[in-house]
Amino acid sequence: MEDNIMNLVVFGVISWSTIFLLTRRVFPKLSFDFCNRVVSTIHAILAVILASLTVQDWRCPVCPLASKSSPEQMQTLAVTLSYMIYDLLCCLFDKRVKLDNSIHHLVSIVGIGAGLIYKKCGSEMVVALWITEISSPFLHLRELLKELGYKDTDLNFAADILFAMIFTFARMGCGPYLMYVTLAANNPFLIKAMALGLQLVSAFWFYKIAAMVKYKLTKRTSKKVA
Repeated sequence: MEDNIMNLVVFGVISWSTIFLLTRRVFPKLSFDFCNRVVSTIHAILAVILASLTVQDWRCPVCPLASKSSPEQMQTLAVTLSYMIYDLLCCLFDKRVKLDNSIHHLVSIVGIGAGLIYKKCGSEMVVALWITEISSPFLHLRELLKELGYKDTDLNFAADILFAMIFTFARMGCGPYLMYVTLAANNPFLIKAMALGLQLVSAFWFYKIAAMVKYKLTKRTSKKVA
């Protein structure tokens, strides 16, 4: 990994940690998880913007396949790698370690790290970043609203549905295609493993999200009938 990219990763970890500490100071009465989700929302929005800016050809976002990453793509991936390292550490400090979330972080860290070391697959990886983060602001919004006292409101329900729809479109619509082209191209083994692992994790989360939406719709229907 190039020195400038390594420095960016280290700077990023420090920056995300600083933003978290500042958020804790601004919202001292709100939970550790709330403050972490504020940081996560900032990263998700930034990641989608940077990924969108570094797609080389929107007529074929994953093209050129298995090619050398551009400097801009490397920097974008370094920003997200620094966030993933920060967030994994933050979850450990919160003492609420979830296996599926930890696996997601480890798969992402190894995969992005491999891409930065090989300096390849920039096109595929920024598209993967776009796919994985496009629904994240709504994921965090639904939890932030709950802590702010808007649980079981129409606003919270709207955030739930928007999150489910965007997640399904991105992860289960675009995701399988990205996995296929990544596996079919002449990519390093770790990159292919990341693509497969990410899609398996997405499928698992899709099952849980579908169950959540079914529960929410059933609950609201029952209330209206009553």
